[in-house]
Parts: sequence; C-alpha cells; structure tokens
Amino acid sequence: MTRTVWDSSVGKKTVMAVSGLIMLTYLVVHMLGNLKIFFGSGDFNHYAHWLRTLGEPFLHYEWALWIIRVVLVVAVVAHATAAYQLSRRDIRARPSKYVHKKPRSSYATRTMRWGGIILGLFIVWHILDLTTGTAHPGGFQSGHPYQNVIDTFSTWYGDVIYIVAMLALGLHIRHGFWSAAQTLGAGSRTRDRALKTIADVLALVLTVGFISVPVGVMTGLVS
Repeated sequence: MTRTVWDSSVGKKTVMAVSGLIMLTYLVVHMLGNLKIFFGSGDFNHYAHWLRTLGEPFLHYEWALWIIRVVLVVAVVAHATAAYQLSRRDIRARPSKYVHKKPRSSYATRTMRWGGIILGLFIVWHILDLTTGTAHPGGFQSGHPYQNVIDTFSTWYGDVIYIVAMLALGLHIRHGFWSAAQTLGAGSRTRDRALKTIADVLALVLTVGFISVPVGVMTGLVS
C-alpha cells in the first residue's frame, strides 16, 4: 500500500506537501530564534544552550535537538527525492518541445528547481559552517554561537551565500506553500486568494527575518 502511494504522482506530491510544511514550521521557529541575536550574546547563547537541554530530565542532553535534526533530514530527503522523481516523470511524459508556447509562469514557479538545488547546497555549507565548524571562517567556538555567527557574517562570501540562499528560500516558499495547499485539498475558488496572500506574507517575513541577521552584522548593529 505504501509503495503504491509513493509510486503515484499524487502520492509524491503529497509527500512533498507534508515534508514542505514540516520544514516550513521549522523555519518559522528557527527564524524567531535567530532574531534573539539582536538582544545580545547572553540571550542568544542562552537560547542555543536551552535547545540542547530541551526535554530534560525526561530526555538526555541534546536528545530533543537530535530528534528535530533527524525529522528534518527525513523531510529534506523525502522532499528532494519526490521533487526529482516528479521532474523526471514530467520530462519523460514530454519528450519533445511544445509546438505552442505555454502561458508564461511566475518567476518563482520557473525557478523552483534551481532554488531547490541552491537550498540543498546551502544546507550543507550552513551545517559545515555553524554546526560542525568544518568550514567556519574563524576559530570555531563550540558553545559560543553568537561569536560564530559574527565570524561568518564578517566575511563577504558568508554574506553573499546566506543572502542568495534566503532569497531563493523566499521564492521557494511563495510557490511551495500555495502548491502544498492545493495538493492537500485546502485550495478552492474562494480560498485561493487568501492562500496566495499567506504564501506571499510568509515568504516575505521569513526572507527579511533571516537576512536581517547578516545585515545586522554588516552594519554593526550586531557586534
């Protein structure tokens, strides 16, 4: 039964929708946590420490954080795999170019594929930079995320990578949220306008919220 659902286009779109909403929920919480950097190193480092002690004493140190990470990895892999397979299926179904051009789609729709690739590469870099410290530009300090963030955004390439990725994220969310709503049956003639508005607002708020951190470092507001 599970294999039958996965093999169908509707099943893959449903997997994309559910996994996308899981990631979207995480992004909203993550952005709110990131904004604590504007309240100083004490608040930001304390928040990072709290994430590692979440669920204690029922859960051991960092267990909750690892559970979140595992859920996110599963969601990202499922989302990317379904997207790739749907794309290949679409290409096989249309081996030759259309005689007549299709109506021009939105910029977000036409860049979903490249946006996904950019975000995938960004996730790898982001983990190597601020989680493992492998690609960190300064002397990575475990337990001192405030200083690590400042180190990253004190480099021009750290700012460029992050801002480009967040712009791609905004476009991805703008189209993806509305598509997920349609796939899960939430769309209708009366609700489509509201759903598109919510998608636009979510994309804008998340993009501005995430980008505000490197901008804050660049302008000296965070130092």
